[in-house]
This record gives sequence, structure tokens and C-alpha cells, in this order.
Amino acid sequence: MNLSDFCRRITGPDARLLPENHKLGARLICPEYSKSVQEVKTYPLLSQDRSFLLCWNFDSPGNLYATMMPSPENFCYHYSYSDGEYTQLHTHDYLELSYVVDGEFHQRILNKDVVFQKGELCLIDKNCLHQDCLTDQSGVVLFLGIANDMFTEIMNENSTPQKILSFLQSALLKQKDVQQFLHFRPSAGASEALDDSLLLLLKESYSPDSGSRYITKGLLFRIFRILSTQYDFSLSKEQKQTMNWIVFEEISDYIRAHFRDITIQDLVNEFHYQEDYFNRLIKRKTGLTYSAYLQQIRLERAEHLLVSTDKSIEAIADSVGYHNKGYFYKLFQEKYEERLQATGGIQDKSPQKELSFSRIHFRKTTALFIIAFINFSDQISPRLFLDAFSLVIARAIEACDR
Repeated sequence: MNLSDFCRRITGPDARLLPENHKLGARLICPEYSKSVQEVKTYPLLSQDRSFLLCWNFDSPGNLYATMMPSPENFCYHYSYSDGEYTQLHTHDYLELSYVVDGEFHQRILNKDVVFQKGELCLIDKNCLHQDCLTDQSGVVLFLGIANDMFTEIMNENSTPQKILSFLQSALLKQKDVQQFLHFRPSAGASEALDDSLLLLLKESYSPDSGSRYITKGLLFRIFRILSTQYDFSLSKEQKQTMNWIVFEEISDYIRAHFRDITIQDLVNEFHYQEDYFNRLIKRKTGLTYSAYLQQIRLERAEHLLVSTDKSIEAIADSVGYHNKGYFYKLFQEKYEERLQATGGIQDKSPQKELSFSRIHFRKTTALFIIAFINFSDQISPRLFLDAFSLVIARAIEACDR
């Protein structure tokens, strides 16, 4: 059973219906009763239940079925409405995420009419004035209410997309005078992943047990991870620039942690963006293609290992992802071509056997001076540098001959 089928089952005409005048009706629907009144919806559950789900099923024109969970006993409420009718203008003291399971959904947010299509979401900040529009189009909308402390916990979890999730929080909570909602649109296949997670969350809330709150928290984190990696959302120009830097830092950190054998498909699997997105983002931030950026990271690591370890060049090349020593030489010399020509390049005179300690010391000394020349050539005259270099190499050769 998919998400749409489950939502319709728990809100259909066959579900246990509450009386038409039941007090929960106003809480579930909040029909408009005044053009001048602004209601504040408070968090409806006990403090230990830090998230809840409200499901609306527009079963047929003029007929809306609704339920809310978790609840001590499952129920459904029926509301008859006129096409184009609005709910009461209101705010929440919690965050609300609305998801269009089927059909489309109309809202008026900050006096702006917004239409959300199937698979799209709206994340509304607390204290954001809005109304829901009830139309004759059939559809299913799922509302997820999240207590403020739960939302903060989700954002503070220590995991890969933490910076991205934190940005969602700051983008939403710090833009008080600009806009107080985010409109999420899915990339290809994203809504299917979200449907699966929301279905699990819905089932857990519909039939809760003692472990449900822990499972719920994990599912909420997964949902926000999907939102942060597989959905696009509208931001100001400044916020988009900030978001791009945050995403780039996440991607760059991941590449640096897995540079030895990483592929661009690994990035796709980890961050759930399209392959060409990584090339565009890295090019924009570094001026390099993904391949060139990865190569730069590998060679920087090799440079560090040449100076700081006793490993052979072949071992260093392999440790940074180059299994062909000749190819590694070629790339290294291309990167430092002019400067390496002044020092004669990196030499490994015994490719068929392990270097002795003295030869390792000789190679490391050579590499050290290469790096020194690379880093300080604009501060030291070539003549002075080469005189010093020749003296040290002569001493190193003497050591090798002993």
C-alpha cells in the first residue's frame, strides 16, 4: 500500500466518523469565521509527542475528511464546504510542513496565493500568517507539525548534511521580514523517496507504541535529509550564494575524506544531486572541473607525504589513488613543471627495489627543496636557492655512498 492509498484508507467514508459538531472539528479544519481575526494555533499534543500528522482527503467536491495522529483512538472527521472557501487566517507556535500527496493544494501565505502541485511541499515558520483554500479538486494533503525543540534537535544531529540542514533552519527562521515559508520542488525521483519515508512515519503515528518516538525522530531526520539534498527551494540571491557555499563545503569535505578511490557516482549516491551539478558547482567555486579538482587534492596530499613520511614514491602514488607511478610522475611534473625543471624533478633511481634509508632521506631532501622552491621562489633568488640546493644534495650523496 502506497502513501496515497493509506491516507485515503484512514480518512475515507468507512473510517470511524466523529459527530459533525465535535469540538475537534474546528481544530482539524479551522473554517473561516471572521475576516479580521488572526488565530494562533498552539501545539495540539502533550509535550512528549513532539510531532503530529494531520491528513486531509478531498474525497469528492465539497467533502473533506480529516484525521490527526498520534491519538489514543483513531478517528475521522467529515466537513462539508463550498468551492473556494478559506480556513481562518492563522499562525502556529510550531513549524508546519505540508505535502501534496495527490492533486494540488492552494494556500494564501502572507497575502500571496500559492499553488502546490503533487510531490511539492511548503515549510511554514511559526508566526507566519496563512490560510488554506478548499477547492472542489480531489486530492490528499498531509500536514506535519513539528515542535520547536524537536526541529532544533533534528538540526543539531551530527551527520553528513549537518551544514545543509542548519541552513534550512537559518533560512527559515532568520528571514522574518522577507518571507517565512519555503516552497520545495522535487528533483527526479525525489517524491518517491519522500513518499516512502512519510508512509513509514504515518503508519508509526497511526499505531504508536513505546518505541515510536525514537523511530519518529529518525524518520523526521531522514525526511529533512531528503528535502535538503533532493529538493529545490526558492531563496533570495544572498541565501542562494550561502547555500551554494555550504553545499560546496560538504562536497569538498567528502572528496578530501575519500579522494583515493572516489568517483563522481559516489557523490551522486551520497548527496543525491545530478552528476552535472557537481561539475557546475565545483567549476563555479574553484575554476576547475571535478576531475581537475580531485587531481589537485590528490597531488597536494602526495606533496605532503613526500615531505613528512619515509614511504617510497610508488607507495605514495598508490596511497593517493594513482596506481601507475609513471602517470603520477607525469601529473606531478605537469603541476609544478617550471619549478621542477629548476631542481631536476623528483628522482627515484631504484624503481625495482626498496630504497635504503639513506636513499629515502636523499629523496625526501630533494622533495623538501622542491616544495621549498615552489613555496618561496618569489622570495628567494634562483641563484641563491640553487647554491643551497647543490650543497645539500652533495651532502646527501655522500651519505648514500657511505
